[in-house]
Amino acid sequence: MQSVMIVVLGIAGMTFGWFVYSKFIAEKIYQLDANFVTPAHELNDGVDYHPTNKYVLWGHHFTSVAGAAPIVGPAIAVYWGWVPAVLWVTIGTIFFAGVHDFGALWASARHKGKSIGALSEEVVGSRTRALFMVVIFLVLLMVNAVFGVVIAGAFVQTSTAVFPAWSAIVVALIIGQLLHRNWSLGLLSVVGVAALYGSIIVGSNLPIALPESMFGLSPNANWIIILFIYAAIASMLPVWVLLQPRDYINGMQLIVGLILLYGAVLLSMPDISAPAFNNQMAEDAPSLVPLLFVTIACGAVSGFHGIVASGTTSKQIDKETDARFVGYLGAVGEGTLALITLVAVSSAALAATPEIWHEIYDKYGTAGAGTFIQGGAQMISNGWGLPFGMAQTLLATMVVLFAGTTMDSGVRLQRYIIQEWGEIYSIPIFKRGVFATLIAVTCCLLLAFGAGGASGSGGLIIWPLFGSTNQILAGLTLLVISVMLIKLGRPARFTMVPMIFVLITSSWAALIKLKEFYEAGNWLLVTIDLIVVITTFMVILEAASVISKEKKKVHESTK
Repeated sequence: MQSVMIVVLGIAGMTFGWFVYSKFIAEKIYQLDANFVTPAHELNDGVDYHPTNKYVLWGHHFTSVAGAAPIVGPAIAVYWGWVPAVLWVTIGTIFFAGVHDFGALWASARHKGKSIGALSEEVVGSRTRALFMVVIFLVLLMVNAVFGVVIAGAFVQTSTAVFPAWSAIVVALIIGQLLHRNWSLGLLSVVGVAALYGSIIVGSNLPIALPESMFGLSPNANWIIILFIYAAIASMLPVWVLLQPRDYINGMQLIVGLILLYGAVLLSMPDISAPAFNNQMAEDAPSLVPLLFVTIACGAVSGFHGIVASGTTSKQIDKETDARFVGYLGAVGEGTLALITLVAVSSAALAATPEIWHEIYDKYGTAGAGTFIQGGAQMISNGWGLPFGMAQTLLATMVVLFAGTTMDSGVRLQRYIIQEWGEIYSIPIFKRGVFATLIAVTCCLLLAFGAGGASGSGGLIIWPLFGSTNQILAGLTLLVISVMLIKLGRPARFTMVPMIFVLITSSWAALIKLKEFYEAGNWLLVTIDLIVVITTFMVILEAASVISKEKKKVHESTK
C-alpha cells in the first residue's frame, strides 16, 4: 500500500509543477513570445534545422534526455533509503530539472540554436565559452562511450531484446517518410506503437546472438562497433528521416510502459520492502550528502539535458511557446520514469521481505538497470498477468531503446560541438559534417577500446566522473540562464537558487571523488577531475564579474 502513496504524492507534485509552476516561469520569467521567429524557421536547412510538431519534438527531446540514466541512478540511490530518493526526484523535477531544461531550450532558441557552450560567449564572455565547451565535450564523450557499452551488454545478456531494438529503426524510417508526406500523426502513432510491441512479442521468442568470436573480438566488442557505425550514419541523416520519428515512437512506447508500470502498482498495491532510511549500510558506503544529488541526475536535474535542449531540440522548435511543453513536460516525463523506478526497486515485487532487499542492496552500486528490469517485470506480471519473460523483454527493450536514442542524439551533438569549434577557431575541415562525425566516433571508440582493451569497456573507466561532471554542467547551464535573465532585467532567483544548490553539491562530490582517485593512484581520473573543477571555478568567477557589472548598471540607471 505504501507504493500507492509514493506514486500519488509524487504525481501530485509533478502535476503542480506542470500546471502551475511552469506556467508562471513561462509567462513571468522567460516571457515566451508566439511571434518570435525560431531558428527552425530562420535557418531551416532540412537537415538539423527543421520546424517540428511539438508532440513529435517532445518525443525526440524526452527519449534523448531519458536514456538509461533515470533508471540506473534511482536504482542505485535507493540504497540510502526510499524517502530521500523520492524527495529529490519530486522536488528536483519541479524546481530544478523543469526550469533547467526549459531554460536551456529557450536561451538557445533566442540565440539561433547555439549550444549552451557557444551561446555562453554572448551571455558571459569568450573565455567562458572555451571552458564551457571542454566540459560539454567530456560529458558527451562519457555518455556516448558508456551507453555503447551498456547497450552492447544488454544485447549479450538479453538476446531477446535484439530483434525489437533493431526493428524500431525500421519502423521509425517508415514513419519518418509518411510523416514527411503529411500522413495523420494519430494514425501513425497507433500503427507505430503496435508494430513496436509486436516486435517485442516476436523478439521474446526469437533470441539473436553474435558468434562467440568474430573478427577476433567478443560479441560485446562487436556490438559496440556496430552501434557506433549505426550512430555515425544516423547522426548525419536529416532529423526528420530517423531521429524525430524514432524518438517519437520510443516516447509513445515509454508512455505505454509507464501506464503498465503505474497500473501494476494500482492493481497489485505492492508493499515497500526497502527502508525509508537505510541504517544497515556498509562501512565504506558513501555519504548521502552530497552523493545522492549526483547519483540521481536524470530524473531530478542533469547537465546532459541542457546539451540536448540547446543542441538538437532548439533547432527544431516550431514556436517559442512550444518550449514549455517540450522542455518542462519532458523533464516531468523523465521524473515519472525515475519515480516508478524507485517503486520497482523498493517494493515486494523485487524483494519479498526487507531481509531479502538488504541482501540485494548489500553494497552501494551493486544494483542498476537489471534490478529495475527484474522488479518492474515482476510488478507487471503480478498486476496485469503478463508472463514474466515477456514483461522482462519489454522492459529490457525499453532500456535499450532509450539508451540508443540518447546515443543517436549524443553523437549528433558531438558533431555540433566539433563544427562549432571549426566556426570559432576557423578550421574549415572541422565544419564538415562527415569529418566532424568521424572525429566524434573515433574519440568514443578510442576511449572504449584504447582504455578498455579488446572488451571495448574503456568508457566505464571514466564513468565514475560522470555524476559530478554532469551536475556541474547543469549548474553552469543555470548560471548562463541566470546571467541572461539579469541582463534582460528579469527576476533570476528562480534559476539562481537551483544553480547554487547544484554547484555546491556537485563540486563537493567532485572533490570527494578527486581524493578517492588520488588515493587509488588513478592519475587519468585525477587529471580529468582537476580539469573539471578548475574550469568550473573559472566559469563561476567570469559569471560573477558579469553579474556584478550588470547590477552596477542597474543601480546607476536608477539614480
